[in-house]
Amino acid sequence: MTMAQDTLDSKRHLVRAFAQHSPLRLNGFMKERLLLLLWLASITLHFSPEARAAETNTQKLNVLFIVADDLNNSLGCYGHPLVKSPNIDRLAKRSVRFERAYCQYPLCNPSRSSLLSGLRPDTSKIYDNSTPIRKVFPDVVTLPQLFKNNGYFSARIGKLYHYGVPGQIGTSGLDDAPSWNEFVNPSGRDRVEESDVINFTPFVHNLGASLAWMQIGGTDEEETDGKVATETIRMLREHKDKPFFIATGFYRPHVPDIATKKYFDLYPVEKISLPMGPQEHFAGIPSLALTVEPLNYGLEDEKLRLFKRAYFASVSFMDAQVGRVLDELERLKLADSTVVVFFGDHGWLLGEHGQWQKQSLFEESARVPLMISMPGAKGNGRASQRTVELLDLYPTLADLCGLQAPANIEGKTLRPLLNNPKCSWDVPAFTQVVHQKKMGRSVRTERWRYTEWNGGKDGAELYDHNTDPHEWHNLANDPKHAKTKAELQKLLRENFSAAEEAEPVRKNRKP
Repeated sequence: MTMAQDTLDSKRHLVRAFAQHSPLRLNGFMKERLLLLLWLASITLHFSPEARAAETNTQKLNVLFIVADDLNNSLGCYGHPLVKSPNIDRLAKRSVRFERAYCQYPLCNPSRSSLLSGLRPDTSKIYDNSTPIRKVFPDVVTLPQLFKNNGYFSARIGKLYHYGVPGQIGTSGLDDAPSWNEFVNPSGRDRVEESDVINFTPFVHNLGASLAWMQIGGTDEEETDGKVATETIRMLREHKDKPFFIATGFYRPHVPDIATKKYFDLYPVEKISLPMGPQEHFAGIPSLALTVEPLNYGLEDEKLRLFKRAYFASVSFMDAQVGRVLDELERLKLADSTVVVFFGDHGWLLGEHGQWQKQSLFEESARVPLMISMPGAKGNGRASQRTVELLDLYPTLADLCGLQAPANIEGKTLRPLLNNPKCSWDVPAFTQVVHQKKMGRSVRTERWRYTEWNGGKDGAELYDHNTDPHEWHNLANDPKHAKTKAELQKLLRENFSAAEEAEPVRKNRKP
């Protein structure tokens, strides 16, 4: 018996009792009329919008978990003046959009291992793209596994845990089998025609880390991300009648950036600009902070603009696939019972500070797009300026769906911000990365970013985002900001070990 049937039967019982035991003097006919009227009233109340809403709230919420690979904040909903992302933008209109969301490590496997396990990179010691989380913690209960263990249908389509792009497209890579009831590894035309890719940096010797791109023929549905959307739609249709956790991992805009002509046509080359900072700002940046040397790989501006155009075209292609999935969610009338999460696994530099790609602690590499659409949340359609972390996704989804998360996870539920995006929230975000076998650690508050390399031995950076959003002016050695530096340094070292040995230790995060 369903809860709806049980509730209605209870109401019928009460109506009978009232009619039979009423102190009013009623003959048999009048009692039958009264019974009928009260019964009809009870049914009307039961099927009122308020009653239906109350019952829906007691049902399990679904989760649609969408991640885009190497996506920075170049989206219309984040104020980018050129990028066309209409589908992600419409999702933002019914979500809480986080303006200051940060990854914990700007590299695929460390970032994904962290957010899917709820553990910081210093807890797992995963700083590379070759170590699966279960090799470190065999008994870990991952985010999707938590849902699976609680009766949800759990599925993956595409890249959720790490595997190399493009080399491992079509395989499971470092996937985690206990997380899923079902998984699909799509592979499309972009993989088949990979030899036609244009590579501006062949000297990198890794296509997945090069400035490489292609304008491809055919249709969206023939590409790998098109197949990801198609398979997600299939799973939504097949599992719409029971609680699900469906994780959709899009590959773009990870290099090589590939899209069809219609997406390239959105971005005339003459409209593509390159970031121009004052040259003197390089003198204040620690050498470990710069991973691309020579700056811009020594490429001429024309090639850099052509590649940046391809990145934007790839974003718009991926956005169209997100749109297909969202359309199906709405067609199936699942939008009101599904928490939708959309995010990028880490940021991506597009020439800022002469840097490209990721593995940097500059804002454009550490910051990510993140939006959460929770049915009925009071904050939907608004932006939050609070600093949050991808690590927070695990406790947030567990909280929203009424599941008990493991006690050892290190994030913080974002439920308060979903109901009030401006609520009090004094929780900084931490990002780290290894460069030249030395650790860099960064703390981000709503106003400041403070970074130390090798525990400060190889330099520090301090940027005031109120006056310097591009991080052009390093204030770490400015006596005027010594107090601020000391406060942020204390905050950083309270949350991370100051030691920089091979086995750094993560301390408990302080809310």
